[in-house]
Amino acid sequence: MSRPRTDNGSASPVGRAGRGAGAASLGADLIAGLTLAAIAIPEQMATARLAGFAPQVGLIAFVAGSVGFAVFGANRMLSAGADSTIAPIFAGSLSAIAMAGQHAYAEQAAALALMVGAMVALAGISKLGWIADLLSRPITIGFLAGIALHIVLAQAPTALGLPEESGDVYRRVPALLGALGRTNWIAAAIALGVFAVTLGAERLSPRIPGALIALVVATVATATLGLARRGVAVLGALPSALSPPAIPHPPLESVLPLVGLAFVVSSVVMMQTAATTRSFSEDGAPDVNRDFIGVGAGSALAALFLAFPVNASPPRTAAFAAAGGRSKLGGVAAALAVLALATFGGGLMAQAPTAALAGVLFFVAHRILHWDEFATLQRRAKAEFALALITTALIVLLPIQTGVAVGVFFSLAHGVLGITRTRLISFERAPGTTVWWPVGPNTHGEQRPDVVVAGFQAPLSFLNADQFKRDAAALIERRGDKVRLFVLEASGIVEIDFTASTILAGAIKDARAAGLDFAVARLESVRAREAFERLGLIEVIGPDHVFRSVAEAIETLAGPPPG
Repeated sequence: MSRPRTDNGSASPVGRAGRGAGAASLGADLIAGLTLAAIAIPEQMATARLAGFAPQVGLIAFVAGSVGFAVFGANRMLSAGADSTIAPIFAGSLSAIAMAGQHAYAEQAAALALMVGAMVALAGISKLGWIADLLSRPITIGFLAGIALHIVLAQAPTALGLPEESGDVYRRVPALLGALGRTNWIAAAIALGVFAVTLGAERLSPRIPGALIALVVATVATATLGLARRGVAVLGALPSALSPPAIPHPPLESVLPLVGLAFVVSSVVMMQTAATTRSFSEDGAPDVNRDFIGVGAGSALAALFLAFPVNASPPRTAAFAAAGGRSKLGGVAAALAVLALATFGGGLMAQAPTAALAGVLFFVAHRILHWDEFATLQRRAKAEFALALITTALIVLLPIQTGVAVGVFFSLAHGVLGITRTRLISFERAPGTTVWWPVGPNTHGEQRPDVVVAGFQAPLSFLNADQFKRDAAALIERRGDKVRLFVLEASGIVEIDFTASTILAGAIKDARAAGLDFAVARLESVRAREAFERLGLIEVIGPDHVFRSVAEAIETLAGPPPG
């Protein structure tokens, strides 16, 4: 097992950015950085349009996310920037406050980025990396599927050469269906072609910048064939996106509604950052909390340039790793290349068709829609498959932030349900051994008529303590009047709370009042042992009734088998 990091954060931010870099790896980092930039440029521009911004703002968001993470983050390969997972979440809410593309909208987005950055960084400083575990995998799969459908729905008019629509799904779908007769098939072919080239390139090798290749080809074809005159919308010359940094200061009455939205976006950012960090970590134990600080710093830096919140990107991180990146200097190189394009290369994009960017986003939607995991859930976990489908529907049919909040609730409820469904299990002795094992359809063991051995394989809490007491009484009653000893096999009890301790203490006293002795065996969890001591259970049970094995408890308290 990898050893955890022990630098205690003593290195300077610049030193951390260059950790892992050397003369031998500098060339590999430069190549990987340029590869990352080639992959990121079309994706960041497309994501900016998805968020309601001009394409060049996405490039600035990438630069801010990359630089902020390089200085304050820990992971050597993680790529941060504009992200299509969170863009639909905040775009819909911000458009209800201010019109997309206007200065007030940019101020709101920048204020949101500052709030998200502060929340995510504060979570890292406070060591709250565990928050990212609040969403179960089925909920996450459903959430991403819902976001993918939102992306497709938002980009469908652009891909078909139709006027862009705003509003919720109940407005967009009828408007899109009503306008299908006016489809520009050239724009549709461009979108489909970009999607196909990007998908094919990724399947050949993640190092191939398929999206950039497809965008360049589409741009050249549009300019050469004069497709703009045939109704194909183009971006036009992009102005320089680099403006003097300034702290956003929108009116207070418009900032207060952003607090709840910032919490939702921050939760998604933390979830995705943690998943990326854990998947791409070569420095021993992944430092999720430090990476929260890095991504939070990226969002705060983006706010200073009137951009929007940034997020960690698993696909871009994977591409950087596959391209041979070894340190964060590669990410800095990518940021410099993108900054140069955003500052000096706006004219190169004048003939880029907007349908091409829609094709890039269709690829992104395909990538986050995990068909294989849906199929696995359907085969192996029907209830969790239904949970994933419900989450998808909630994300699509409700405002996205509401769907995310309900999804988190379902995730927690699913976890609570797993604890409440835990039952007390009868144990039996494996023949010829001193091992006591849970009773099962394929096990063949022995039991003593005067002893009940049972185990509980979950934390014992207020959620399940009453069920535990009922199950214990039922086991004793089923065995009859010969029972003289009840042994609780406690290896699965990792924690116990106050409510459960009072119920367990009451059950022990009731059993002894009825003439049964009570013992605990294999209380192995350190947390559970400390809780038993702190809550007075050891005193109730008796120190001489706590054993290291079931066999020892039975031999000490019940003696040899009767007869």
